[in-house]
Amino acid sequence: MINQEETLANVTVVGLGKIGLTLAAVFANNHFNVYGSDINEGVVATINQGKSHITNEPGLDQLVAAAYNSKTLSATTETAEAVAKSNIVIVIVPVLIDNQYNVDYQFIDAAVKEIARGMKEDTLVIFETTIPPGDTQYRFGKKLQELSGLRLGEEFYLAYSPERVYSNRIIEDLKKYPKIVGGINEKSRELAVDFYKKALNCKLIEVSSLETAEFSKVAECVYRDVNIALANELAKFTEKIGVNMSEVRKASNSQPYSYLHEPGIGVGGHCIPIYPYFFINKGLTKGMTPMARKINDSMADYAINKVEEEVGSLKDKNVLILGLAYRENVKEPTKSTTLLLIDRLIKLRANVFVNDPLFTNSEIKQYGVSPLSLQSEFTSKMDAVILQAFHKAYESLDFTKFISCKIILDGRNKLNKNEIQRLGITYRSIGNDDIKERL
Repeated sequence: MINQEETLANVTVVGLGKIGLTLAAVFANNHFNVYGSDINEGVVATINQGKSHITNEPGLDQLVAAAYNSKTLSATTETAEAVAKSNIVIVIVPVLIDNQYNVDYQFIDAAVKEIARGMKEDTLVIFETTIPPGDTQYRFGKKLQELSGLRLGEEFYLAYSPERVYSNRIIEDLKKYPKIVGGINEKSRELAVDFYKKALNCKLIEVSSLETAEFSKVAECVYRDVNIALANELAKFTEKIGVNMSEVRKASNSQPYSYLHEPGIGVGGHCIPIYPYFFINKGLTKGMTPMARKINDSMADYAINKVEEEVGSLKDKNVLILGLAYRENVKEPTKSTTLLLIDRLIKLRANVFVNDPLFTNSEIKQYGVSPLSLQSEFTSKMDAVILQAFHKAYESLDFTKFISCKIILDGRNKLNKNEIQRLGITYRSIGNDDIKERL
């Protein structure tokens, strides 16, 4: 049988992105010896200097430095070697979708092969990556058993506990949100529960199966996608009948059973535009889940149509998009609505410019557009401006620079409408256009 104290001594965290590094640092500051594994040599080198490669994650720098000083956190590119020294393995490697909406397993499949190479008897493997229901057991558990030669549920243990955190507040969320835990069998679940109690000191929700735990995480994301799609649908309707959506939300949400999300130009990131396809590809091809995906992805076109109503043809027009990131104050372009905007604007033969204080010029150029500093005199040549991500830097945006601008499309309903209109620039938004002008 497993000695619990030895089991909980050494932990390998596979995948040192925002969530993986934060988990590793938290574990390392809670009396565990943690080996972090990542394929990026630069990430590994930075962590082994006691520094975090992740920015805008409050408290993470301090946790990494403290773990480095106490010699409880180190990093390596050799996953199998790290796993061989550990009794518990946490897998937090990305699973995405490709351009045809098929699940892209390339990174996590490669990680699983390396984990299997290093596994020994009594190893507990916990997957935290959001994945389609059934994958923990039938894809990854099966592969671990096949490659390691160890019997699943008897000679090694398997659990699933989805990450449920939000960028810029991961450490806070790890304390606040209950950890959902499911196992291949009772022993697996018990071992995972015991680990998280000591490693995170958070509330736990034990569920009856791996599939229940997997399904619960995807369902959370589908709920948000559907709710946002509903808000966008209602926002478009308010514009037709001359009602302000922000007022509607405030009034409706005063009822405790109503929680309308904020409408907007679209959704992005690793979660909402991706995880619903984990259900859709499993057979949920009709109903609100696929419909919500279509509605939310159509909002970029809807926004550009608003710009065209004011400017006319966008051929050879200068259009500035504020925010490459998928949301405010996070340096993450994955599935950003800006990418949809860029694609459509290029097809319309517009001159596309992007400003984002979180990205370098070279990073922005990778998307086939021109970076534009807000201090540049060329801001005076912009014909239209679209706000996609309301970074803190945009709170004090000086609109007087946009002397040729005919329209500012506020895709997040955050800008000062009155200030923009005083400058003679048309203000348009998602559900909050000036009613008097439209009646």
